[in-house]
Amino acid sequence: MLKTIHRSTWIYCLLNCLLLSTAHAEKASHEDEMLLANPQLSLHSVLEKTITRYPDSQMLEAKQLEIEARSKHAKGLLPHAPAIGLFSQNDSMMSGRGEKGWEAELELPIWLPGQRAAREAIAKDAALGFTDLRDNLALQVAGLLRNALWDISMANSQAKLANSRYETAQALVNDVEKRFKAGDLAKTDVMLAQNEVYQAETFKLRANAEVKHAEFRYQLLTGLNQLPAEYSEKESTATLNDSHPSLRDAAKKLLLADDERNLVRAERRENPSIAINTRSQRGAFDNQSNESVGLRVRIPFETESKSAPLIANAEMNYARNQVEATRLRYTLEAAYHEAEHNLEVTRAELIITEKQQANAQENLRLAKKAFALGESDLVNLLRVQASAYEADRALQQRQIQLQWDIAQYNQAVGELP
Repeated sequence: MLKTIHRSTWIYCLLNCLLLSTAHAEKASHEDEMLLANPQLSLHSVLEKTITRYPDSQMLEAKQLEIEARSKHAKGLLPHAPAIGLFSQNDSMMSGRGEKGWEAELELPIWLPGQRAAREAIAKDAALGFTDLRDNLALQVAGLLRNALWDISMANSQAKLANSRYETAQALVNDVEKRFKAGDLAKTDVMLAQNEVYQAETFKLRANAEVKHAEFRYQLLTGLNQLPAEYSEKESTATLNDSHPSLRDAAKKLLLADDERNLVRAERRENPSIAINTRSQRGAFDNQSNESVGLRVRIPFETESKSAPLIANAEMNYARNQVEATRLRYTLEAAYHEAEHNLEVTRAELIITEKQQANAQENLRLAKKAFALGESDLVNLLRVQASAYEADRALQQRQIQLQWDIAQYNQAVGELP
């Protein structure tokens, strides 16, 4: 009987150990890798690494190949590939009198008037627009990176405050319990202080979770486990103008659409061609072959059934790019105005918040002193303490928001880090 009890106890302990090890493994697997601040890592270098990782960067490689193909086409000797034709004829299945003939032909297409110049213009403007396209993509990625970094900074600030609030609540509950044991405070004060600890611990858990979420989004964007130790930016002195990468990219796309309109007008009909042929022919009952060389010119006519849809499509493409360029300018002007105004508002709010935080800290100092001397109750101290915490939170939030708004302003004027 005793042996059975010992065996069941051993099995129970073994199961507990297995459950605890499994729980620790699951917890370890869920923990995210901590981001480390690297003083040697600059914001610009992070941006370059992020651009190479960004999915849209693959489009740049394809765009480069397209530009090279356009350039090769424009510089080609012929507008299209030449063609070879072969022709053979005999009367073996018909009259059978021995008539035979064959013909070989080389057909060479000819450039239409203005066609080569139109294709060269497209190739040139597409090559010039590649730089603007790349800068526009870099600016878009910079906006994502700026938001990711300052999101981490904001989350870290809130987490530090939440941790400080929890430590303060722990210290307060220890003090209240000592005074309760000494008979200076009631049991309800202990419970009230404990509730403050529970609430502070909840805020701490939530704030630390938000830090992990923000760090994961940064890792997902950049593919890095480190972030710059310093990524604050100086406010740009520039304003929104036509040198903005997005506006330059839109202008180049509109120019390219206009070039394509010109190309469609030049290619309203098919390319004419010249064919050089050689012929060998032997007549019926004739053993001698007759060799000859010929020249053929092919000139296609223009028809609206072919050219009208192409012209309409080119005009629609130009109009679409024109509308998108105008819409983009409105969007950028609105973003610039908001960024400029947000900077002004945040600076004004920061001055007010600094005064509020100073008053809240002084009020907290007096409330702690009054509570220690027994001149004030715990409820009043907790109320003042919560007000001081909110003031600290608002101050740090405004300080970080100011740096974030500076980054947003630089983003709005199209300045890369």
